[in-house]
Amino acid sequence: MNWTVQVLNGVAVGLLLFLIAAGLSVTFGVMRVLNLNHGGLYAIGAFVGYSVIQAGWGFGTACLIAFAVTALFGALQQRFLLWRIRGDELAQVLLTIGVLLVISDLIDSIWGSDPKRVPPPAFLDESLDVFGSRFPAYRLALIVVALVLVVVLVYVMDKTRLGAIVRAGVDDDELVRLHGIDLKWVFVVVFAAGAGLAGLAGVLGGPILGTYVGAEYDVLTLALVVVVIGGLGSLQGALVGALFVGLVDSLTKTAFPGLAAFSIYVPMILVLVARPQGLLVRHP
Repeated sequence: MNWTVQVLNGVAVGLLLFLIAAGLSVTFGVMRVLNLNHGGLYAIGAFVGYSVIQAGWGFGTACLIAFAVTALFGALQQRFLLWRIRGDELAQVLLTIGVLLVISDLIDSIWGSDPKRVPPPAFLDESLDVFGSRFPAYRLALIVVALVLVVVLVYVMDKTRLGAIVRAGVDDDELVRLHGIDLKWVFVVVFAAGAGLAGLAGVLGGPILGTYVGAEYDVLTLALVVVVIGGLGSLQGALVGALFVGLVDSLTKTAFPGLAAFSIYVPMILVLVARPQGLLVRHP
């Protein structure tokens, strides 16, 4: 087994999972909004991106449009649906699962049930020599892009006024309103950004994970595992959890194929038993 290739594969998949799970972690852990339609946002981005690429507009344009479409969808969902039932987690679960089911049926009706192939950009459709091993250039580019987004997201949440407002709004929303800040729209912006990231990940993940009906459920499961392992509301925790899941999945599929189906769930169970709050916990 070529360990270099498998580790790089695990890192690439892990960083992709981080982009998916980051929005879910922040909206649930910080904003107290349980959005089980997050996998649906990924699927919307994936299929919209596929259509844009098929129309000949290019991979970069597909990423931008998928981000914009899913961000808009997420903003509308937060503003007109989830804001009305904030604080009621059971209602949030039922509502977002219902939206996910509707999205899944719409995708099947519009794009059909056959898997779609999303090719990487032509200039990245080759392999490069990395430490004596051949590795797809697209996956290396994905690692670089995702790392840049990691730095940006962590900086925004930890070092900017927007991040401070979001955290303060969860702790004491009345105090924040006294300063003239409309939390409703702040939360809409944050929710839209998380939704947009999920849609962007749908396009970026197309050449690796594929684009198919049912991906919304598979991705949601992986995102929940990442959030549980890393800790709710912690972007750093989401990063650690995503890299852990990506590496375990990649190495297990190669070394122990028979264990691949449940290899990532055993660590999740152990974390829930030993440290229910996750490996890294955000204290707003």
